[in-house]
Amino acid sequence: MKLVIIGSVAAGTSVAAKARRNNEDAQIMIYDRDYDISYSGCGIPYYVGGEVESRDDLTPRDAAFFKKRYNIDVMTRHNVTAVDKDAKTVTVENLETGDTFTDAYDVLVLATGASSIIPPIPGVKSDNVFPIRNIQHAEATRSFVDSTDPKHATIIGAGFIGLEMAEQLKLRGVDVTIIERVSQVMPPLDKDMACRVEEHLEKNGIELMLGETVTELVGDGHVDRVVTESGKTIETDLVILSVGVRPNVELAMQMGVTLGETGAIAVNERMETNIPDVYAAGDVAESFSIVTGKPIWRPLGSTANKMGRTAGDVITGGHLEHRGILGTGIFKVFGLAVAQTGLAEKEARELGYDIEVLHNTKPDKPAYMGGKDMTIKAVADRATRQLLGVQIVGFEGVDKRIDVFVTAITLKAKVDDLFHLDLAYAPPFSTTKDPVMYTGMVLSNSIDKAARLITPAELQTRIDAGEDMQIIDTRKASQFEKACVDCAVNVPLGNLREAAKDMDKDKKTVVYCNGGVTGNAAQNVLRNLGFTDVYNLSGGNKNYQLFKKYGN
Repeated sequence: MKLVIIGSVAAGTSVAAKARRNNEDAQIMIYDRDYDISYSGCGIPYYVGGEVESRDDLTPRDAAFFKKRYNIDVMTRHNVTAVDKDAKTVTVENLETGDTFTDAYDVLVLATGASSIIPPIPGVKSDNVFPIRNIQHAEATRSFVDSTDPKHATIIGAGFIGLEMAEQLKLRGVDVTIIERVSQVMPPLDKDMACRVEEHLEKNGIELMLGETVTELVGDGHVDRVVTESGKTIETDLVILSVGVRPNVELAMQMGVTLGETGAIAVNERMETNIPDVYAAGDVAESFSIVTGKPIWRPLGSTANKMGRTAGDVITGGHLEHRGILGTGIFKVFGLAVAQTGLAEKEARELGYDIEVLHNTKPDKPAYMGGKDMTIKAVADRATRQLLGVQIVGFEGVDKRIDVFVTAITLKAKVDDLFHLDLAYAPPFSTTKDPVMYTGMVLSNSIDKAARLITPAELQTRIDAGEDMQIIDTRKASQFEKACVDCAVNVPLGNLREAAKDMDKDKKTVVYCNGGVTGNAAQNVLRNLGFTDVYNLSGGNKNYQLFKKYGN
């Protein structure tokens, strides 16, 4: 069998390695138009910032390694320009010599990846404008920073790479402005979680220009000013393009491969395309959501590796199947970890789910062991009681919790199951009632209407509509005076039982504290005193004040 793979980063090399493990006799050839193979694109910001010292750390394997270890031929700087699916041949151009030749295949894998989107902005081809996608981009950007010592950088786009680049440049002493066309950083996050990231970025000296679109990069071959649609001008020494990526599907379209609704190549669970003996894997191929079953495209190295291994196994007679993804992601910026998996609240509502929403702020471990608060936002389906998605922002232990939630969603656990998980506990690592367990417990109670939740957005909508409610702040008077919910009255928890005698037990009542725990205690007191319609404000006053400041 002759296996030809186009693309040699995460997916392509995974296809080849798995195929070789299964079949020693197969002839395996990889073509790639780039210079480097099997590199860590996610590490590029840290190389630019100097946290990763050498480019070799990002490119630990080369063509010689694959030849020696796997007997696989890897041809870099070789661009496949055409495929004849009937003759089963590929046309290849040697980009160093300009020579063209034809190669035959029995099985073809498209692992052509994705490329940075270069917006059609005047001045975008200037010598101090850099996309961040491959090792050449990394080298060029770091070389520029090292040699010119820029004082200011403008980053266009506030996704993963944009925020990581902002951190790394700031740590090198470069002032940074981030421009994002939507009204928040990290567009996949819900606004009420993204605002926590925005607040942290601003505390660390990053200037945010949200809801702004860049219209021009001004300069004679070298940008010195960035102009936005609203007329704002930013003087700058360096521009980073981080507006997203798109799948490299040109070759696939040329040969008649079907694209999915996401714009990436449509494949089945065996990574097969609509053309016999042609497979696709990695950033060029779409996956499907474990939650909804609908097509989803999330270009991540972890997904590319799984897709590649599956394709390599199937091609050589194995039975692996791709089981879909949740779109899980995590990144760090100035010590703050931000993670997400599954559906955001806005997605769940758009899809028609009847959802329960929780904002849960808890320390990752006891305060006496240096625990730091993390905020967990969880979305659950009231009908099935299953988790739909989780977002977490915090300084410690975020990766551990998001992975537990990923496992729970993947295995279709109900929110009730989370409290019963026998999670590892010792004071250096967790609290006795881990934030994961607490999340499940509170969601379960709210779905059962035993301890119902109301989000800041829902509460504010009711306040603005003039709904007749009792809103009770259960904190100390000094805390209430600093900041409180609109229309709230202050009744500290210790005084609540007495004050409740003069309240209407049948009127909708909302209680809250700073983060939710004391609010829940007040909710239980009122329910036990016969109040019929009591809600606890999800995330408490802290969450409400963030909502008021940043909107939703």
